[in-house]
Amino acid sequence: MVPNTRISRHQSREEKMNDTSQLTFGMKEPENSHIDSLENSTNNFSIGDQNSTTCAQIMIPHELFFTLGLISLIENILVVLAIIKNRNLHSPMYYFICCLAVSDMLVSVSNVVETMFMLLTEHGLLVGTPSMMEHLDNIIDIMICSSVVSSLSFLSTIAADRYITIFYALRYHSIMTTQRAVVVIAIIWMASTVSSTLFIAYHNDNAVIVCLVTFFCITLIFNAVLYLHMFIMAHLHSRRIIVFQKSRRQATSMKGAITLTILLGVFIVCWGPFFLHLILILTCQTCTCFFSYFNLYLILIICNSLIDPLIYAYRSQELRKTLKELVLCSVCFTM
Repeated sequence: MVPNTRISRHQSREEKMNDTSQLTFGMKEPENSHIDSLENSTNNFSIGDQNSTTCAQIMIPHELFFTLGLISLIENILVVLAIIKNRNLHSPMYYFICCLAVSDMLVSVSNVVETMFMLLTEHGLLVGTPSMMEHLDNIIDIMICSSVVSSLSFLSTIAADRYITIFYALRYHSIMTTQRAVVVIAIIWMASTVSSTLFIAYHNDNAVIVCLVTFFCITLIFNAVLYLHMFIMAHLHSRRIIVFQKSRRQATSMKGAITLTILLGVFIVCWGPFFLHLILILTCQTCTCFFSYFNLYLILIICNSLIDPLIYAYRSQELRKTLKELVLCSVCFTM
């Protein structure tokens, strides 16, 4: 039987009973033979036996998903507003960072909306029809899938932008114009939307998992090659630089490259277990112990959206200054 490759956490009782033999890679709680006992403990931190061996099922309350998603959403909104407000941040690199923040927002919004529906349903405040929940699942799946595809694409785009800045500094503004940046952004968002829609439409096909894993690996290799070349050449050039202005320009470019290296590292740490989950679905469907920790992988994904804005603020003094102004203005407005 082909594994279920839906991404949303929501799943009706009927679906759970019918799909207990399937493995999921999306934002759903993994299935097992003790589904009834798991359903009774969804609002508590608990570790229950997934099978008769040593495997454990970790349950995380919906309130934690909601809280982390809401904090992440607010942070990324502030980043987008800061880049829009400050004209000094109106450059191709910050446009790409703004789009990366929007990609993180897709995860946050989908998590907040889905968790709200789940909480309202559990407390009897909302009665959703199977058709309505199916449409909600489809929308959430597409948003999260678009987020991962666009995030990887923008990380690669920013790496290419930093590469041009360092090795083609004098021609940078003629190569990476605002118009070209906008075209690149439009292409990435269109490709992400179309591909994620196709992925969800054919979610029962193993080819979907293969495509996602392949894209993940290709982008990681692409970024690794660019960053390795940048750091090696920058180290060699630093010994030959005499003119102060040029040295300062390169130092600024390298600071941007280091920032994006940190972002890429955080992305790998947070999304890595999820993609390993996908790989194991294709290669080791008996690895039930690894699948049983799936809720932790979901928390890591949300944490990626929460950590990224902190990295932007820490590494960019201009952005940090604007964020402080926005926070102060919002506090004064609420008072």
